[in-house]
Amino acid sequence: MARVLLVEDEPAIRLAVRDALGFAGHAVDAVEDGETALKRGLERMHDLIVLDLRLPRLDGLEVCRRLRAGGVRTPLLMLTALGTEADKLEGLGAGADDYVPKPFSVKELLARVAALLRRADWDRDGPPRTRLRCGATEVDLDRLEARRESGPPVAVTPREGAILRYLAARRDRVVTKRDLLTEVWGYPDVALETRTVENTVGVLRRKIEEDADAPRILITVRGEGFKLGPEVQCLA
Repeated sequence: MARVLLVEDEPAIRLAVRDALGFAGHAVDAVEDGETALKRGLERMHDLIVLDLRLPRLDGLEVCRRLRAGGVRTPLLMLTALGTEADKLEGLGAGADDYVPKPFSVKELLARVAALLRRADWDRDGPPRTRLRCGATEVDLDRLEARRESGPPVAVTPREGAILRYLAARRDRVVTKRDLLTEVWGYPDVALETRTVENTVGVLRRKIEEDADAPRILITVRGEGFKLGPEVQCLA
């Protein structure tokens, strides 16, 4: 059983999602506005946050930004009626780990929730905690932050950290998009036409690379997948 903070202002959707999560065995704390969501999220009493984008008092993007700025690393699934790629990138850039566009099926939502919770368990119990270093940049996968020699640390989401851990554990080969969707996202049915991986990688590069257009840490191998660059050192 996971403790889920559900933030949704539409009563019918809030009730339906709360009941579905409860039926799946989770304990649900349901709130309907952004200010209350921020207060509850900062208490760090939840295993997962399901957050609507459009909320009264404080919108979902701002709630997400403030939670991450406050050091909250709880996996966060964003619900949005805005389904363009730019909207999804904005959500990922604010610190969301995944997003589900409205309208959505309860089955899809529960699958995404289960995938995020499995990912959180894998992070806690699976690969050893790791630091990556490349040039002036160091990524601490324990603290989920990237730091350069100059400037403040930048928060890395649990999903972004999981991508880097997965790549670090497989330094000797290229990791495919299918690998990431099944093993990091936990999707049982892989739709390779999705841009989810590329969008997340793009946001991550802006956090960890000195030049996101010429990456040295997270390299794309055209037509094959992704790998860590040859200059990256994996530190225990």
